[in-house]
Amino acid sequence: MERIASHPHAVIRPMTRTDVSDVVAIEKEAFNTPWKADTFEGLVGRDGLVLLVLEDPEAGILGYAVLWCILDQGELANIAIRPDLRGCGLGSRLLDHVVDACRERGVTSLYLEVRDSNAAALTLYERSGFREVGRRRGYYREPREDARVMELVIA
Repeated sequence: MERIASHPHAVIRPMTRTDVSDVVAIEKEAFNTPWKADTFEGLVGRDGLVLLVLEDPEAGILGYAVLWCILDQGELANIAIRPDLRGCGLGSRLLDHVVDACRERGVTSLYLEVRDSNAAALTLYERSGFREVGRRRGYYREPREDARVMELVIA
């Protein structure tokens, strides 16, 4: 478990079913078409998945990440930090932990999709070494928007 500087007692740990309600609350604030609780519950414990939460013992769940690992490729399906805590480095720390999880599993390429208008996420990903490798036209709904496909080559 990794400690987080801006929340010195916060740790990154595997998600459990008891975390799902808090994760869904963050999901609803972060995404226009959020995943439902039964989706997260169905993912907990599945092979090839890494589900992480960033938790502070006093403040509760601060963020989460969902990573699919298939052979040497990974897909960061979801990552989000509570809106009131964005911009203080927690997303970067969680993303670093995701990349470490990829290394541990032999993943050499990590992919993700991000809304074209999500400047904060694009900055985070680019700063972390991701590069745009494609676009998916009209990928997102509500509102309809392109997705940038980004890749991180993991050494």
